[in-house]
Amino acid sequence: MPSDGSAKAPHPASSEIIGLYERHSARFDSLRGRSLFERGWLDRFRQVAGEGAAILDLGCGSGEPIGRYLIEAGHPLTGIDSAPSMIALCRQRFPAERWLVADMRRVRLNERFGGLIAWDSFFHLTPDDQRAMFGVFAAHAARGAALMFTSGPGAVEAIGSFEGETLYHASLDSAEYRALLSMHGFDVIAHRAEEPDCGGRTVWLACRTGETRVRAQTDALDTGCALQPNGVRS
Repeated sequence: MPSDGSAKAPHPASSEIIGLYERHSARFDSLRGRSLFERGWLDRFRQVAGEGAAILDLGCGSGEPIGRYLIEAGHPLTGIDSAPSMIALCRQRFPAERWLVADMRRVRLNERFGGLIAWDSFFHLTPDDQRAMFGVFAAHAARGAALMFTSGPGAVEAIGSFEGETLYHASLDSAEYRALLSMHGFDVIAHRAEEPDCGGRTVWLACRTGETRVRAQTDALDTGCALQPNGVRS
């Protein structure tokens, strides 16, 4: 933060994310692994959401492998992505589902879902846009809905590259994520920083309770969203 207290401007690459993925959608799709290393977290997400819950995938990419897994597990899926070429791939593969070209920061569907997921998409937003996204999550989450997203392990802007172009990532710190979740009526079910079984991703799983409190535990909680040993919601 600058010494005069003014907000630091985000890296210029933060405004290029949509165009980058649109230009390189085919390459991204060809490189995206199908091994589903995310399956353990997806199963926990599904347990919180409930059997057959409608899912909103924010930043769905090409629909592989996460969209396919959720669809084949019996969840009606609405996928949102700002890159038209990504949505075209989704529509070709899964024509029975709903796929929308839209910016997740401005999506307003006027409906609520049993699960919301923003896997490897949310962390491309600037810190201020991430803060604002919790209102979007809350507006689309039914009571008891699961919310899962990936972030960085701490407050940082990280600049990578894809196909020779600068690729922007950002994160808030964990205390701020917890505060934002609590403010918007979500309880944290699980949080793992740099999860080794998930490619080093930092993963958040929460449940919409409608309450404003937050609990510090990182495992299942004694709320209506808590998971029992058999994986069923109480």
